[in-house]
Amino acid sequence: MTSSRSDLRVVPAGVAVWGTAAALTHVDVRWAFGVAAVVALLGTWGRRRPAIAFPAACLVLAAVCCGWRGAAVEASPVARLAEAGPVVRAEVVVREDGRAHATAGGTGVVVPVTVRVVESGERTWRVRVRATAFVDGPADRFVTGTRLAVRADLEPADSSDEAALLRVLDWRPIGSGPWWWRGSEVVRDGIRDGVDHRDDQAAALVPALVAGDESRLTDQTRDAFARTGLTHLLAVSGANLTIVLGVVLLGLRALGATRRVLLVAGVLTVVAFVLVARPEPSVQRAAVMGSVALAGLLVGRAGAGLRALAWAVIVLLVLDPWLATRPGFVLSVSATAGIIVLAPPLARRLAWLPGPVATAVAVPIAAHLACLPVVASLSGEVSLVAVFANVVVAPAVAPATVAGLAAGLADLVVPAVGAVPGTVAWVAATVIVGVARIGASAPGAAVSWPWPAWTLVPVAVIAGWCLWRLARRPALAVGVTLGLLLAVLRPPSPGWPPDGVVVVACDVGQGDGFVVPTAPGEAIVIDVGQEPAPIDRCLTSLGIDRIALLLFTHGDADHVEGWRGAVRGRRVDVLADGPSGGPDVPAGRRVRLLAGDRVTVRGVLLEVLWPREDAERVPAEARNDASVVVRATVRGRRVLFTGDLGEEAQRGVTRLHPDLAADVLKVAHHGSADHWPELVRRAAPAVALIGVGADNPHGHPAPAALATLADVGAAVWRTDRSGTVAVVDRDGRLIVSAR
Repeated sequence: MTSSRSDLRVVPAGVAVWGTAAALTHVDVRWAFGVAAVVALLGTWGRRRPAIAFPAACLVLAAVCCGWRGAAVEASPVARLAEAGPVVRAEVVVREDGRAHATAGGTGVVVPVTVRVVESGERTWRVRVRATAFVDGPADRFVTGTRLAVRADLEPADSSDEAALLRVLDWRPIGSGPWWWRGSEVVRDGIRDGVDHRDDQAAALVPALVAGDESRLTDQTRDAFARTGLTHLLAVSGANLTIVLGVVLLGLRALGATRRVLLVAGVLTVVAFVLVARPEPSVQRAAVMGSVALAGLLVGRAGAGLRALAWAVIVLLVLDPWLATRPGFVLSVSATAGIIVLAPPLARRLAWLPGPVATAVAVPIAAHLACLPVVASLSGEVSLVAVFANVVVAPAVAPATVAGLAAGLADLVVPAVGAVPGTVAWVAATVIVGVARIGASAPGAAVSWPWPAWTLVPVAVIAGWCLWRLARRPALAVGVTLGLLLAVLRPPSPGWPPDGVVVVACDVGQGDGFVVPTAPGEAIVIDVGQEPAPIDRCLTSLGIDRIALLLFTHGDADHVEGWRGAVRGRRVDVLADGPSGGPDVPAGRRVRLLAGDRVTVRGVLLEVLWPREDAERVPAEARNDASVVVRATVRGRRVLFTGDLGEEAQRGVTRLHPDLAADVLKVAHHGSADHWPELVRRAAPAVALIGVGADNPHGHPAPAALATLADVGAAVWRTDRSGTVAVVDRDGRLIVSAR
């Protein structure tokens, strides 16, 4: 009875603390103290009622911590200096390992730091505030605990729990941090060394599974894990700690260890786990959950799962309220809650399956349903293969984790021995990577979700209810499962693609993505949009599994950032771009296109009309007018692609090429008002295609651009209204098909 009442207090308190922290980290700090005062009064009034007093006390503590930290950041001299933007000298301590990120000039490193000393002019301040530093250098030089002396430009921070952004101009290490961080780095090196004799993505996955070290994973592998619902394996979580704790405690129990010895060993394991995996949000949550479980062990009874999770949420959000809205934390808590609440009863409903199989099926289903809205808000997709993929990889996760950790520990004693458990970990990781790649390559592996993420809440409830009803009917459950697998492997697309396609305008949102078929299963792709899912979905629906030529007209994100979706499961023969460049996509070869170049791909002729031959590499602000302009001749029809050219560059194209006649015009810059009507008149297209996002903030397409197209009698088709649009040559006439 006591446990039940405690659950009634702790679980609502955890939910209330989570909601309060999420709200208060985005408002003025005075709101935090105001909420604390109001809730304190309410708690005083209900002090004789534990159901009111306990949650109120938790809320007051969380609100005060939020307000206190926010006020400390606002009052910091670092925050005040950031408003003025001076160059300062500072001493900082790395609080999380540096991570490589793409920059305009190549690759940089983003490093979460704690600023300890800052100097500006004649003044010096000793402080202790968080900041984010952007640094040039190898990521492995910025290890947790390392002390750096830096000279940097200060800018206002993006997050309210940080005092500034540091654009580091130069830096030097001045200390390697306490011995415990140095020791943990030796173990992390040992985990990497244990699989160094293998040079593939399975070897890169082992450090990610064991210690959250994703540094050697490629973007394609990360994308495959996201598409198959396996991303949680890349973020160290409670599952990892459970595996490690289970091995340690069960081993000691087999040796006859007492409860006190088990407790001490468990505490040391949790501490070592945090040191090796780094104190990031998912690791913090896992550590607190482990600590709660160990506390239950000390008093002789296991706490209820939801109560333990609620305590973990309360403790973590009191220590760091800004965790409340971090995706890793939200996903981790949601998945854990789903497993605790849904998995056991669902496994009982699947009693017609062997016990371990029923559990292996129930756990990923429960986690997936609980995380649906969060995943959709992050990726814009809902994975249809997540449950299948998680069931298949489940037997390989524990061996990969335990053997990988054993390789790191062996490196401390006999480094040569580390390759043995490292090889075992690599074999298990090979299975996981293989499942991710096979699942991601399935045509229907994921579906896009263009609506707000909250709309998936009722969908998840309905899906859960359906699964609940199906679980007791083996024949029906198997039939539905096989039907879903068939839909994933061969998604229905009646009447699509149509015959005789000349060009397809893919619906990639506010951006461009165009496809010119060159042969069955092969195409030229011109730009790819900003997100990977839409262009992948478009190419899959067209049956494209090989890209003969991938052309980036210019380097803006809404034309190039979706490249991972374009190359997902597809070979790229040639990558082409212009002076503004583009991402480094895996391809057979790379070429730079300028006016006067001519390229022929399986009978499709591309004439490059712009930019001029003397064009040099251009800065970001000039990318639009350096767009590669090509005219493709497909099935005897001419299609003019104009990138994001503005009026002045359009004038330049018409001066350079008086003949711009085209049957189909890809309207420049999504139909921007910055256009020159004469280019449209010279092209005189029968069909005009506009790649544009619904309700975009730029006002595209502009009324002036639409009026110009109407003046020449062009049929205007927009992806925001018609979706993906195919222009087809049928019996000598151009017709349009949309879906």
